[in-house]
Amino acid sequence: MFKNSEFKHNDETLDTPFLFVDKQIFLRNLERLRKEIEGLGAALRPHFKTVKSLDAAPYLLLEKASPITVSTVKEAEALASEGYTNIIYAVGISAEKLPRVHQLLSKGVEIRVLLDTVEQAQILNQYGNDNHCTVPVLIEIDCDGHRGGIRPDSPLLINIAQLLHHGSADFQGVLTHAGESYLCFDQASLRAAADNEVKAALKAANHLRCADIPCEIVSIGSTPTAHSYQDLNGITEVRAGVYGFFDLVMAGIGVCNINDIAASVVTTVIGHNKEKGWLFIDAGWMALSSDRGTANQPKDCGYGLLIDRSGKLLLHHQVITVNQEHGIVGSVDGSSIDFDAYPVGCRLHVLPNHACATASMHAHYHVFDTHDNSHEVWTRILGW
Repeated sequence: MFKNSEFKHNDETLDTPFLFVDKQIFLRNLERLRKEIEGLGAALRPHFKTVKSLDAAPYLLLEKASPITVSTVKEAEALASEGYTNIIYAVGISAEKLPRVHQLLSKGVEIRVLLDTVEQAQILNQYGNDNHCTVPVLIEIDCDGHRGGIRPDSPLLINIAQLLHHGSADFQGVLTHAGESYLCFDQASLRAAADNEVKAALKAANHLRCADIPCEIVSIGSTPTAHSYQDLNGITEVRAGVYGFFDLVMAGIGVCNINDIAASVVTTVIGHNKEKGWLFIDAGWMALSSDRGTANQPKDCGYGLLIDRSGKLLLHHQVITVNQEHGIVGSVDGSSIDFDAYPVGCRLHVLPNHACATASMHAHYHVFDTHDNSHEVWTRILGW
């Protein structure tokens, strides 16, 4: 249940749907993880891919040289334009991105790229030779079979690292992402995923060092594992992205509570279908996204759960269908909707399944601070 005070804001003049951010919850979430990771002796490298807003950057990063992760070169360019210099571009590098990376390096930005194939290493070395530059690079490690990367004990890891180490690139270390942690639903499983991620990264680093290849950076992270580490000895940094906003997927995994979710979509009830037991709202998939990330969790939240204007979670209702600009709210326990409680024109908040996906549907955030009743508009970085 939300505290009523958290929803006292003056947004009646704003047209719906819009993305609402509770600034105090956002700041609380940031501080919680920072304390946890720094308390275990590692640095926190926030992932910018969720918030994607320069207005949010000063809250994520304590200073201009603080570490940050990006998922697009556009994000890196935007951050660099504001003086942020310590960046990892955590998506596999492709040749056409290298001129933009080179441009950032030439401006003094320490941007590191990521790869996991011999072909990428050869492209990177060739680019460095042709353009008389040195590109910092990490090798992606596969810790759980979720996506890409090289297994920590694979001979291929040494082969690629040697190509980079003896070539024009600047090999700096390894990076892994525990994507399978999104399938965990209890603390024991989360701790096991976190422990496995740490062990895989350290195994890869030790494998490299035994081959006389320096491995300065050992980077790990996902929001579920970031909140579940027991020991980070030997790990240099932890990455996490959605932890600032949180969402229903994270609540379903068990790393946050519903009242830790800082982002929601404010929508207006625009109609009733009493025969079918539906409310119509003006937020469809263009506002909420069509992400169904909770569908395979113990609690399926449809296209989002609902909060009323007093801050009360509507336990038995959810967004059950989305069209482009319409959403349908229905009961999910067989009970009927009290239409008098939700008259046409009233407003509701929709909690997102996946905050990254929902945020990507909006050009701006409306950020409300419950401490001073202030309202800010934060602009998102769009494009790649």
